[in-house]
Amino acid sequence: MRVRALIAAALAAALLAAAAALFYERRAPEAVQACRCGGGAAIYVSPKGSDAWSGRLPEPSPDGRDGPLATLEKALEVARRLKAEVGGPVRIVLRGGVYRVERPVVLGPEDSGCSGCPLAIEAYPGEVPVISGGKPISGFEEVAVNGVRAWAARVPAGWRFKQLFVNGERRYRPRLPKEGFYKVVEVPAYRGRRLEELGLFEGADSFVCRSGDARRWRNLEDVEVVILHFWIEERIPIESFDPSSNLVKLKQKTVFVVRDGFAPQGPRYYLENVFEALSEPGEWYLDWREGKLYYVPRPGEDPATAEVVAPAVAWRLLELRGEPQRGRFVENVVIRGLVFEHADWDYTLSPQAAVNVPGAIYMEGARNVVLENCTVRHVGGYAVEVGPGCRGVRVAGCDLYDLGAGGVKVGTQHVPKAEWERVEFVDVEGNSIRECGRVFHSAVGVWVGQARFVRVLRNRIRDLYYTGVSVGWTWGYGESFASYNLVEGNVIHDVGKGLLSDMGGVYTLGVQPGTAVRCNVIYNVSAYQYGGWGIYLDEGSSYITVEGNLVYDTSHGGFHQHYGRFNVVRDNVFAFGREANVVLSRGEPGQLAFTFERNVVLSNGSPIFVGGYAQDFSSRNVVSDRNVFWDLGGRLVICREQRSGRTYTLEEWRSLGYDALSLVEDPRFVDPLARDFRLREDSPLLKLGFRRLCALEANSRG
Repeated sequence: MRVRALIAAALAAALLAAAAALFYERRAPEAVQACRCGGGAAIYVSPKGSDAWSGRLPEPSPDGRDGPLATLEKALEVARRLKAEVGGPVRIVLRGGVYRVERPVVLGPEDSGCSGCPLAIEAYPGEVPVISGGKPISGFEEVAVNGVRAWAARVPAGWRFKQLFVNGERRYRPRLPKEGFYKVVEVPAYRGRRLEELGLFEGADSFVCRSGDARRWRNLEDVEVVILHFWIEERIPIESFDPSSNLVKLKQKTVFVVRDGFAPQGPRYYLENVFEALSEPGEWYLDWREGKLYYVPRPGEDPATAEVVAPAVAWRLLELRGEPQRGRFVENVVIRGLVFEHADWDYTLSPQAAVNVPGAIYMEGARNVVLENCTVRHVGGYAVEVGPGCRGVRVAGCDLYDLGAGGVKVGTQHVPKAEWERVEFVDVEGNSIRECGRVFHSAVGVWVGQARFVRVLRNRIRDLYYTGVSVGWTWGYGESFASYNLVEGNVIHDVGKGLLSDMGGVYTLGVQPGTAVRCNVIYNVSAYQYGGWGIYLDEGSSYITVEGNLVYDTSHGGFHQHYGRFNVVRDNVFAFGREANVVLSRGEPGQLAFTFERNVVLSNGSPIFVGGYAQDFSSRNVVSDRNVFWDLGGRLVICREQRSGRTYTLEEWRSLGYDALSLVEDPRFVDPLARDFRLREDSPLLKLGFRRLCALEANSRG
């Protein structure tokens, strides 16, 4: 009877997931499609222009009396006047070149286009306009610093930039140790207490370091401690250092307990912006008090020709800022083909996903807006942030790279209480998102918080230190607005890189009816201590469908569910999880955690299933059947309990009611050791009726 009840619940969950996904796809609004209006008035902008001209000409006139405008701000002003006078669509066309801004460019409700005829802000055909918040630095002289050859230049006193770019590449401030990490020795606030008993949010504002790891350096208060623990970094400047006790005092308290994850020991950390450590090619140091920049050049760099740029604008370069609480929106805007670069960062702490870090392009109260074929690079935060009151936004075909945080943030951290706060119908499609977390290591490629009807489609997300795509922002079974979200067709790889713990190629939180994770290719996910998962359904994740994905080469498992209810996991390939392949950490009495059917699990010595710290599979929280299991080394371990260490043979596993119809058979991929997961013509999967092999097809196309 127990098994029948679970099967019935599994069928109900599957039907709900299918109906919800279909509902989502039919509800996708036309608003997220890019409108293209011909004709209308064109306003031209050029670095060779003048704001005293009309902007009606793409080039200066022969007599020098008219031509393009010089700034986007002036073009917006002219566009408002034209709309009021003549109506119709307006295009602002930017010629190639660099437009330096001293503050974010702001679009308000008055800049809205008309339905079907949007305001277009776009690049002149074949040219690349660059909106830069940076200032060039020149006048370098050769000097000796810390015994090495360096350059030095004067900058305005008080200019406290935290990033530097040389010849279009990010350069880094000097850090200690040069490689690896230091470790916290002791935290005075915790004396007399056991580290493992401390609460997660029992932060501290000081710690004892190992002798010699810290000193009373020049400009000590500008030195930052970057603590790496759990799934976050905490970047905090030093307030003081006492060499007699090796006590490092921080300028503020950490968010999390100063502990190395859940292990009872001090965490790793490194020190950044240490003048005395300036020694390696590509390192730089700013003494903002005396107004002097030092740089150790890389081989071949010439102070006379090098392009050296530092950001002078904090966080944001472009804002689309409506007033959604008053029913006033920035509507019907298309931004196409522009480059945004050089925005700085400031100190901010986040409990997860660098969620408090802003985006260089920020939207609030934006409706029917398209950001298409744009580039965001060399910034200190996220590239794009779609905030409260946004609906019908599309971020498509963009190149987002060299980012202090992540690629795209969608939604709010809190469950919206008023209708005007809601974020819904957002597409993040066909973007390249890479080189993330260069300042805030815990940032996410695409973060979807409290938002619904969000589609994350066919993006390439790679080279970051935490999660690729994160969906949902409610821990457990509490109220959640996240629902009907779709993560489909993405290629996500080189995630984690062994720096932080507890991450996923795709990560979810909370109850999310209608949400689906399907047809993604996820590989090379590697955590520091624990939790390098391919697909990770974390606390309370429920009513989610995981299907058609290819996941391989993960440090801790291809699929992991912490706890949740009525999820469906089907038609996936999970291969080469180094510690495990499919993991359930915590089941709940009388509740179906997930249905696992028609999946292929390919191992090379690790268990197919692992019961986590609180899960005993004899409680039967899972329905599993019609799968194919195979171990390349012929050492198949069907299940291992983490808590007891017990392992199950296939017969013992089946005696618990699992996998009666599943096969232990070679799935016959073309060359799995070379990570070629195409199916051979004699593959048994073709005869077994596997329904969705879309990720395998995508993988075969590269």
